[in-house]
Amino acid sequence: MNLDISGKVILITGGSRGLGAEMAREFAASGADIILASRNKESCEVVANEVRQLGRNALTVSCDVSNLSDIHNLFSIIKEEYGRLDVLVNNAGANVTKPALEVTEADWDYINDVNMKGLFFSCQEAAKMMKEQGSGKIINISSVGGVKPYKRIAPYTATKAAVIHLTKSLAAEWARYNIHVNSIAPGLISTEINKSEMENKTWLEGAIKAIPLRRLGNPKDISQIALYLVSEASNYITGQTFFIDGGTLSE
Repeated sequence: MNLDISGKVILITGGSRGLGAEMAREFAASGADIILASRNKESCEVVANEVRQLGRNALTVSCDVSNLSDIHNLFSIIKEEYGRLDVLVNNAGANVTKPALEVTEADWDYINDVNMKGLFFSCQEAAKMMKEQGSGKIINISSVGGVKPYKRIAPYTATKAAVIHLTKSLAAEWARYNIHVNSIAPGLISTEINKSEMENKTWLEGAIKAIPLRRLGNPKDISQIALYLVSEASNYITGQTFFIDGGTLSE
């Protein structure tokens, strides 16, 4: 299987840490140039330096995807610097953990502005470039929570369900332009983002018992399926969601 992606230009939103950072390393090791976009540009620079050490180009852009002006600025910079975009990975995400009865309008707007509005308009801007090029790939990051109910994160799970359906809609509409749109839905992945939960032994034991493979996922589990979707090996796949969850949805 040919997973070489040499010379591709890949944008990763939310690229400063966690899954975004690991995908950047995976893609760079396979020959791609990386654009990292995040509100935390300094953290993106740390990841960008790792990409450069792998011999690839890296560009960092400060971008809050809940702000349409930031999104437009991001894609203007990409056009100026590279003139094209081969892959967009919509990895930026937001969550607020609290009982549904306590969710505020501000909570709701924050989660939806990042997870839905930001994702959609990033897809739109990328597709404009990809349509002109005659090809492109988009990967949206959803979640097992998009199909499996979880307590205390109701708005988050609603947005992730929407991402799955939006992926299908855009894939159907943009296939004529040779734009592939797919989604990855991770289960419980161990990253620095959920470090505090991982340090709670009781919580961790319960979480692992709910996973048939009896282990947490790690960022590499996600970056490798992402590499497959970015590569030529996935050229007959679009509109699909890949659940990387250790079997969580099988029970």
